[in-house]
Amino acid sequence: MKRGIYIIPSIFTVANIVAGFFSLHYSISSNFSAAAWSIIVAILMDIADGRVARAMHAESSFGVELDSLADFLSFGVAPSVLMYQLVLNGMGKIGFAIAVFFVIASALRLARFNSVAVTEQGVAKTHFEGLPTTAAGGIIASFVLSYELFEQGTELTAKNIKLLTKKMPLFFDAMPFLMVLISIFLISKIKYSNFKKLNFSKPHSFQLLALLIVSIILIFTYPQNTIFIIYILYFLSGIIGYFLRLIRLKKKV
Repeated sequence: MKRGIYIIPSIFTVANIVAGFFSLHYSISSNFSAAAWSIIVAILMDIADGRVARAMHAESSFGVELDSLADFLSFGVAPSVLMYQLVLNGMGKIGFAIAVFFVIASALRLARFNSVAVTEQGVAKTHFEGLPTTAAGGIIASFVLSYELFEQGTELTAKNIKLLTKKMPLFFDAMPFLMVLISIFLISKIKYSNFKKLNFSKPHSFQLLALLIVSIILIFTYPQNTIFIIYILYFLSGIIGYFLRLIRLKKKV
């Protein structure tokens, strides 16, 4: 029975790996929308395996290692191949180098996370050091899904935020630079929230609940655009938090 409990979270991790492999398959076949949705599915599986493991008290070193391998495939290799096939392959060796840099940065980010997890086992942390690989993969996948809306034409579908959709060519042109920036942030020590501070029992919980409900409604109404906005805001939150901490530090000095 105990062994079965430990297997259950690993089922979600294996589903993460399968989704990552499907993303690679679709990217090579130039089915970029399916490749991006596969990464989104992998993100959901990654979220689920951690939540299930903690809920069932089934955390294990095996699960940590398997999860890390799954994340490297689904959020390191798969997004890099997707971007190379869609954007970077027209840049020759520079595009190839950007794609490889992203993969290396993802591997280093995960290796550092695992080493810190071992040395600080049992210590509750409220933030990640560096941009999580899951978020990096989410930024790329959600960009592809939003860009797909632009290619379809805003008049063909009502499920898009027209102002954002019209700006997608700018994001397309900026993606090589953004890929490099994301790679740097993966291996940086800039703090990103892991949302463990969220507590719906506190007085401000009503605002958090309202924000969550609005986000869910927007995701169902404008799924591709909203997911992209959420990931971009999360990416920017680390930069904003970094400068706010610098300002507070200068005031103390």
